[in-house]
Amino acid sequence: MRLKPTILTRFLMRRFFYGVGLVLLVVCGIIMAVTFVERLPSNPTAMAAFVDSWRRLLEYVPMFLPMAIFMGTLFAFYNLTKSSENIIIAGAGLSPFQIARPSLIGALLIGIFATTVINPYSVKLNSENITPDHLMLIDDEMWLRESSDDGFITMNAKSMTKSGETLLFDDATIYIQDTTFKLTERIQAKTMKLSDAGFSATNATVWDDLGVPTKKSWKIKTLLTPQTVLDRYLQPDQISFWELPHFIKKMQAIGVSVRGHQVQFWTLLFLPLTMISMATLGVAFSQTRQRRNYSFGIKFGLGILTCFAVYFLINMFNALGATGVFPPLLAIIAPPLIIIAASGVVITSFDTI
Repeated sequence: MRLKPTILTRFLMRRFFYGVGLVLLVVCGIIMAVTFVERLPSNPTAMAAFVDSWRRLLEYVPMFLPMAIFMGTLFAFYNLTKSSENIIIAGAGLSPFQIARPSLIGALLIGIFATTVINPYSVKLNSENITPDHLMLIDDEMWLRESSDDGFITMNAKSMTKSGETLLFDDATIYIQDTTFKLTERIQAKTMKLSDAGFSATNATVWDDLGVPTKKSWKIKTLLTPQTVLDRYLQPDQISFWELPHFIKKMQAIGVSVRGHQVQFWTLLFLPLTMISMATLGVAFSQTRQRRNYSFGIKFGLGILTCFAVYFLINMFNALGATGVFPPLLAIIAPPLIIIAASGVVITSFDTI
């Protein structure tokens, strides 16, 4: 027997998606307009600025999506109260939890879509234009080191950008040492290029082991590749949800700290639970015994303040998880469970009629 959603379930879910969609449209429109104006001077054409703004918008989605779920839920239930449709629904014998169920299912679907589709698409789009903002730098500079049977190669650079399949380093200095750590060569270049074939520079200043400088084109084969460098320096939110488990195992194998990446993975995995918690919070704030003169403005204002407090709580737990105070998994699932429990207490305090 095939189960189909009831007419009432489809109606409530449609109202929920309408409320969330309207909030997302307004928020995305504002962010897109502001970002477009901000990026217009640094791009050659308006279309390039629009594409850049679209990339930035996708980066901001995880930040404002929980708030959009909350505001959309609150707006949807306000419309039900304003039109007295919630009285009819409650008169049919449905409890507040039954009325909220379609919204929670809708929030779950949005969270799954954001994790499995929006995040990989955003990472793929932004990986085409890597800037220093996407990297975890040490003292605002990049340091690379490679050890082999022939010696050691250490590089310091001010910043890095991606150009096709290669990486370009600005104001780079490379130190080459033998197996006894004796400096055999020092290379400085305004722009240093790293490809699968190794490092190269077209106009470099090279000092030999005697300290004599010469100007020439320079290159050297290395074990470092653009991909290994990106794996080492990319921030956790610059790695796709689908690639994070393999990346974490690979970084653990070479002794690199991956606590931030673990927090990012659990955040994305439990993003649907976070969406459900925000929808539950929206339902809790929409509960009222007033059928007339319902003050939506006061409820909405209090809800926004609470939403910011919740956002601070989630970020605080994330920071505690990233620093090792809490296990990453506990740091991610604790805030939504607290929100759901507190919202459930508020919802149960209201009658069904």
